[in-house]
Amino acid sequence: MLLPNLCPRMNDKLARILLYTSCLLFSVFLLDLAFCKGHVEDLDDSFKENRKDDIWLVDFYAPWCGHCKKLEPIWNEVGLEMKSLGSPVKVGKMDATSYSSIASEFGVRGYPTIKLLKGDLAYNYRGPRTKDDIIEFAHRVSGALIRPLPSQQMFEHMQKRHRVFFVYIGGESPLKEKYIDAASELIVYTYFFSASEEVVPAYVTLKEMPAVLVFKDETYFVYDEYEDGDLSSWINRERFQNYLTMDGFLLYELGDTGKLVAIAVIDEKNTSVEHTRLKSIIQEVARDYRDQFHRDFQFGHMDGNDYINTLLMDELKVPTVVVLNTSNQQYFLLDRQIKNAEDMVQFINNILDGTVDAQGGDSILQRLKRIVFDAKSTVVSIFRSSPLMGCFLFGLPLGVISIMCYGICTADADGGYIEERYEVSKNEPDDSPEPAERPEPPQPRGAASPLPAPQEPKDVLEKKKD
Repeated sequence: MLLPNLCPRMNDKLARILLYTSCLLFSVFLLDLAFCKGHVEDLDDSFKENRKDDIWLVDFYAPWCGHCKKLEPIWNEVGLEMKSLGSPVKVGKMDATSYSSIASEFGVRGYPTIKLLKGDLAYNYRGPRTKDDIIEFAHRVSGALIRPLPSQQMFEHMQKRHRVFFVYIGGESPLKEKYIDAASELIVYTYFFSASEEVVPAYVTLKEMPAVLVFKDETYFVYDEYEDGDLSSWINRERFQNYLTMDGFLLYELGDTGKLVAIAVIDEKNTSVEHTRLKSIIQEVARDYRDQFHRDFQFGHMDGNDYINTLLMDELKVPTVVVLNTSNQQYFLLDRQIKNAEDMVQFINNILDGTVDAQGGDSILQRLKRIVFDAKSTVVSIFRSSPLMGCFLFGLPLGVISIMCYGICTADADGGYIEERYEVSKNEPDDSPEPAERPEPPQPRGAASPLPAPQEPKDVLEKKKD
């Protein structure tokens, strides 16, 4: 008899515990959110005058921007971590629509725009919008432009910490001045150091001094002015690892390097032999033929073909290999079956010597094709995501145009009928009274005599006599 009475009491108690726990967790969440927001300052007009004494990391946003709303929780985490690390960089955000004059002075053209403001300098952030990448950017740009490496231990520490970094070795020289200029432009992307020859690891061999080196992929490359050209261009080309996991943003960045990009387009979720084989072949070529191809090629893989399809304006089969020239939108498709790394090397060599035809490009015809393809893709995406919205957006203008065309056609038909009826009435006998005769205008002297007036009908003459 006690059991039926005991169960409802236990259920009520459990429900209260769950309710109290949920309220407590929600309160902690709100406190944490408020705590995070407390480390991001809302900036206004006074920021323009007060900012020069500090280093600022600022998010210029618009309240209606979807990407800005997506960045907001990440930005709050950035502010919290920068504060906890004791960073000298202050984190803020500014509504660029309310303070448009200040935003335009800093060159804000889209939303969100992330900038690090350091004195009179403003550095744009162009990397992935993740907390770790944004914080690394802030630490890199807010520090010294070129950081010294005083010991081998420090050098080894930098090798473990950074995947790609550049080092100037030597004393004062014209090459160092070029290195400083390149660093001031490209500090937003990578790290720049300086060191003496004694600090460099023993496996590094230098033919001449001074020198600029890039350390990446567990090896190094030395800048050669005669083979590599301008120093800034060389640094821009070499700031990426040799093999990368590709996405749309990274392909856009690689467009500035001038390199061709060899991509294994695969499905990461598909564990079949063909998918893993093509990926391993590209990795093998990137590793074993690095010295041969690193000046001209970038290697990597991409999960899925959606982005590649928009570039090629075609449906690409998966898995496959495609080589992109992101600077002019040309691409090369396989003209053979890739069985091993040697087949891939032969395909790359054929691209370099021009025996493989390039497709795509940026000609006028391709640009028109791109406009049509983008318009078609936009319409299809709208109808897929929201059919009702698509019907409204495209059905309403078509309906208005149809009504206008119908009105024009109807007006023409009515006008023709009236004109035809008027012509018929002119042929019928007219019983209306004749208007009074008008005097003829005087003829000038020497003018030819007027033509004889046509004889009036007999019934008309009789009416005049009466």
